[in-house]
Amino acid sequence: MTYETPGNVALPAVDATATPKRPWSRYNKVPEVTVYFWIIKILCTTVGETAADLLNSNAGLGLTGVSVLMSALLAVVLVVQFRTPANRPGIYWLAVTLISVVGTLISDNLTDNMGVPLETSTAVFALILAIVFLVWNRRERTLSIHHIDTTGREAFYWLAVLSTFALGTAGGDLASERISLGYWLSATLLSMVIAAIAIAYFALDLDAVWSFWIVYILTRPLGASIGDYLSQPTGDGGLGFGTVVTSVLFLAVILGLVVYLSVTRKNVIERKSASRHAAQPAGQ
Repeated sequence: MTYETPGNVALPAVDATATPKRPWSRYNKVPEVTVYFWIIKILCTTVGETAADLLNSNAGLGLTGVSVLMSALLAVVLVVQFRTPANRPGIYWLAVTLISVVGTLISDNLTDNMGVPLETSTAVFALILAIVFLVWNRRERTLSIHHIDTTGREAFYWLAVLSTFALGTAGGDLASERISLGYWLSATLLSMVIAAIAIAYFALDLDAVWSFWIVYILTRPLGASIGDYLSQPTGDGGLGFGTVVTSVLFLAVILGLVVYLSVTRKNVIERKSASRHAAQPAGQ
């Protein structure tokens, strides 16, 4: 069947049932943002900080060797994540944990191995994140995490997540060096800022997308402060639990929560119809 133009040029009919060019999933590929999401996110961030310190000190590979090893492992997990047709809490949170470690190692490599000032690395990571958001929004017309249902959107999402961890590491270290508040006071201050953003979101209609990503960035230094407070020696202002105990403890809690979410599926967002594949305005 064809349609005729005024110039008698035959055009093929559009098949409304044709498969979209870009693969999409019936399910959103990332979890619902609930209190469980933020608890596990902070725990993963804490593990990222303590595990990076532990591997760097005890693995015998050096900072560069550990960075290569963890980056390779992250690449494998992300391949599995992309190939999974729906959100799987175990795979998703393993990827987040590894990104937390890799993001920390990237920042540490720039600072310790290359001598890049924290001011410079913080500015560079902020610029990279801004570029990711700009290209993502220009291409997909949305930054919403409620529509991570195509390969392209998922790629932008993970690039943004990695950028936030690297930015949070560098920015947190910079603030720690400049202000020297100590681990517990830093965690308290960051918690207050996050609470203020939550209040602005619920009471003042602060944009949902930007609220999410700002808090996502801030939870990185928050988790690092908690991890350092628990693991560092008492003489340095910590509780002296050590990186091994702290990492194992938090990994156990993460595992318990992930198993719970896998069983209850409280974190799954299901697409209601294929029509939602259409581009959504930013902020939706």
